[in-house]
Amino acid sequence: MNTEQLETRLAELETRLAFQDDLINTLNEQVARQELDIRELWDAKRHLHSELKALSPSNIKPEHEETPPPHY
Repeated sequence: MNTEQLETRLAELETRLAFQDDLINTLNEQVARQELDIRELWDAKRHLHSELKALSPSNIKPEHEETPPPHY
């Protein structure tokens, strides 16, 4: 390989590396945003779950309050 071919190949590799670095940074930012979104969704789910429990108590009695079944 002559010097011109090596320089061309090196320039191509540097270009590919620059694109890969940019892609990695973009993906990293996206993952960080998604992690924040997931945390917000989990917090909202917990909040809704606690509100739902407070609004509609269960119709099922605890075991110690249940009357035994009739004996025939």
